[in-house]
Amino acid sequence: MKSLAKSKIILLLSFSVYLIGCASTQNQQDPWESMNRTVFEFNEVVDNNVIEPAARGYKRFVPQPIRLVVGNAFSNANDVVVTANSILQLNFESAAASATRFVINTTFGLFGAIDIASDISEVSDINISKRNEDFGQTMGRYGVATGPYLVIPFLGPSTVRDAVGVGVDSLVAHPVTTIVYLNSVNTLDAAIRTPVAMGMALDARAQLLDVDKTLEEAALDKYEFVRDAYLQRRDSLVKNEDVELTD
Repeated sequence: MKSLAKSKIILLLSFSVYLIGCASTQNQQDPWESMNRTVFEFNEVVDNNVIEPAARGYKRFVPQPIRLVVGNAFSNANDVVVTANSILQLNFESAAASATRFVINTTFGLFGAIDIASDISEVSDINISKRNEDFGQTMGRYGVATGPYLVIPFLGPSTVRDAVGVGVDSLVAHPVTTIVYLNSVNTLDAAIRTPVAMGMALDARAQLLDVDKTLEEAALDKYEFVRDAYLQRRDSLVKNEDVELTD
């Protein structure tokens, strides 16, 4: 009996240590949880009252073919970012595919309005399907730690590493939002780039409208659900476990 009681005590203590370890790991991922939750709630208010209604209006009043063209054009611009980061990661297969996509869609797809490259990939053995690479992933590939989880006002879930990555991609690589450019190449001034960037955000939000209901129904704690899903998704992208985007 004493042996059985002793075993139960050891088992209970072991389980307690396990729970403490889990809590410690979670705190390491999200040590700024209190601040993050405040920002998350702020973003929810802004989204519910401004961004989501605007996205619903966009989806309601703009015909689907036009929305498809707009989404294709923004995706085509993003292929420049994907190409640059693929090169930095020495992932030349992804770099070649993304560069080829950009050239084909820009040249023959009316500056990216028509995604001809994806159609080619579907009907042939040539794999030039859409990739997903950014500077946050590039830093991850070279061993840079994610840093704490971070919710950014208006932008949403991130980490310290990914926040730096978004800044680098936006200011250096993206053909719409970049401020580091050659005058002979970039013909868009700030008066044009700003509304175009806002259009990109609106189009991206409109594409997520169908996810909202599922998220609300699935999550007991929406903050934790979004955080865990984001961290898992980013980890899989850094490890190239999910290198292609699906519609």
